[in-house]
Amino acid sequence: MKTIKLGLLGLGTVGGGTLRILQDNAEVLSQRTNARFEVTRIAVRDLNKPRAVDTGDIALTDDPRSVVDAADVNVVVELMGGTGLARELVLRAIENGKHVVTANKALLAEHGDEVFSAAARRGVQVAYEAAVAGGIPIIKALREGLSANRIDWVAGIINGTGNYILTEMKQPGADFDAVLRQAQALGYAEADPTFDVEGIDAAHKLTILAALAFGMPLRFDRVHTEGISRITADDMRFADMLGYEIKHLGIARRTDAGVSLRVHPTLIPKDVLLASVSGVMNAVMTHGDQVGPTLYYGPGAGAGPTASAVVADLVDVARGMTCGETVPALGFRETTDLPVLEMEQVECACYLRFLAKDAPGVLAQFSSALADEGISIEHMHQEPCEDGSGDALVVLITNVVPEAAMNRAIRRLEALEAIDGSVQRIRIETLN
Repeated sequence: MKTIKLGLLGLGTVGGGTLRILQDNAEVLSQRTNARFEVTRIAVRDLNKPRAVDTGDIALTDDPRSVVDAADVNVVVELMGGTGLARELVLRAIENGKHVVTANKALLAEHGDEVFSAAARRGVQVAYEAAVAGGIPIIKALREGLSANRIDWVAGIINGTGNYILTEMKQPGADFDAVLRQAQALGYAEADPTFDVEGIDAAHKLTILAALAFGMPLRFDRVHTEGISRITADDMRFADMLGYEIKHLGIARRTDAGVSLRVHPTLIPKDVLLASVSGVMNAVMTHGDQVGPTLYYGPGAGAGPTASAVVADLVDVARGMTCGETVPALGFRETTDLPVLEMEQVECACYLRFLAKDAPGVLAQFSSALADEGISIEHMHQEPCEDGSGDALVVLITNVVPEAAMNRAIRRLEALEAIDGSVQRIRIETLN
């Protein structure tokens, strides 16, 4: 039986979980691969820090370069995060002829083309199931399980922190700031939550999903990204009343004109399965031309789920090493540089919410502002404000229109004296 020697870069939550699975499930892993995994070296930041997992006689070092250069390491498992040192180490491991397993979505979203090209030239594997949606095997599903299909679109709840916040905001009276503090107290949100609540983390993951779905290069710099910090209790209430849920979605959709890549708050109908995903859970929905819609659901983070994906990658790498079973990193032998649409080219129906003076003729003013841009009102709801100001909360649902036209219409609305303040816009997706 072949012994595959592993070097781990990082022994934090995911690294510790990975080592524990390798120890606890050694027998079943050998049965699946006809190989034995042996962790020979681990790079850590602090050699004196107490460990939650038994490292036995494994060599610990605070020099990660020594791990990727070591003769007794066949596979480097990168679990340290970041895009600076991690990029250097991954490329160095590849150049040394070592296979790589990584959970680093930022590294792949921003430097994946370089990493995959280097691996192809050197003839080694780069596996990255844990980089997107934790324990959900969405990479394998897109790359292999759906390989008979032309993928039309991918849409996902791919950040558990944002989904937890929006779920809790459905409670009466809850607001974004209070729920964010609650998420931080529970450990679901970082002290600086920007990457999660402003959509950057989801944009990294969407970049990878789009490349897998469409066989295109990784285009993180072209993802339109919006966060959820402007969502209010009123938006949650109106969405529920109108038969929608608000979710922070990553959406990659192929059209005749090109591919749209976007992360933003989205209203989706309650009867769409994705709408029922709550709390910190993740889910990814895809549409293939042959299979139609499919949904993949599960935990998107945590030691067990993410480490499960890391070890599944190790199984794939082991099979490649022992049996020659390999799949291209993105599932395509060559990528096609598909055009990426500017956001103004994207077409969506929209939810609009604003404060307006409750007076005769006001409805005609904002109806005219929309009609001038070719936008029709599919539904309208108006209710008086409870503060005695004489203003009314107005909610509109529009038809499907180009983003450019909606942007112009919103500017026209906000210029009206009858409208107080800014217009809240949330895009609507029916996911069909």
